[in-house]
Amino acid sequence: MTRISSLALLSLILAPPLLATGDVVTFPSGGLSLQGVVFKPEGTGPFPAVVYNHGSAPGMLSKDAFEALGPVFATHGWVFFGPYRRGQGLSASAGPYIGDEIAAAEKKGGVSAGAATMVRLLETDHLEDQLAALAWLRAQRFVRPDQIAVAGNSFGGIETVLLAGIATSGVVLSTVLAMAKPKPAARYVVFRCFDKDQAGSEYYESLDLTQAAHPQTMLALELNDAPIDPDHGAPVRLRIPTQLGYKSAKWVRGIELASARPGTGGYWEDQGYEWYAGI
Repeated sequence: MTRISSLALLSLILAPPLLATGDVVTFPSGGLSLQGVVFKPEGTGPFPAVVYNHGSAPGMLSKDAFEALGPVFATHGWVFFGPYRRGQGLSASAGPYIGDEIAAAEKKGGVSAGAATMVRLLETDHLEDQLAALAWLRAQRFVRPDQIAVAGNSFGGIETVLLAGIATSGVVLSTVLAMAKPKPAARYVVFRCFDKDQAGSEYYESLDLTQAAHPQTMLALELNDAPIDPDHGAPVRLRIPTQLGYKSAKWVRGIELASARPGTGGYWEDQGYEWYAGI
């Protein structure tokens, strides 16, 4: 072996391993479009994964944490997903920054008002964003949906604890359908919602009768042993844990049985999303 080739081989042996780079992805959260960054191990998977919830840092300050942690998890065989909640990082344009909202409330009503605003936002908007990120990650083919961990720091740590404590209860949808006694021509269940988008288009969703009969598909009436509140979808929220989050329609005002799907099957489907969003 020549001296040149020996030096080249030595440099390859001593060179540090190439670190994984993150891919920017987009995921829906209610009516919002949010972004995050995903670091993946080499190969097709599926791999275990972690959702890492960032703190309250404004702008792109959480980017440094994602870029430091993501490659470490990826080199150890884990998918690392760093979603940006509304108002921060790559999702800055999706809503107001939580720090500004807290500061405005404190300026108007004092420290107690600021604290109350913080609690409200972490328990509603920002928790919804975390749930949406988790639902998106579970649906990816390179992820093992039964091996997903959740972690975070600062406000992200609070979000992690809140996620662990979520519990909804209500009525299993199949029970309601049995009482309704669908006619032979019925093939779909259509859910109409109170909410509309800025253009006046109604939010709606649909399932076929097989999906609707799944024992986990329910009409959520309570959250953590209390009546579900408007921020989480009162008076009734459709809950489908076997499908992506956008299928779990909020603010349901009516349920219909139909022989055909309306439109493409739902508001988000009209925007290009898949009608069947199984996890």
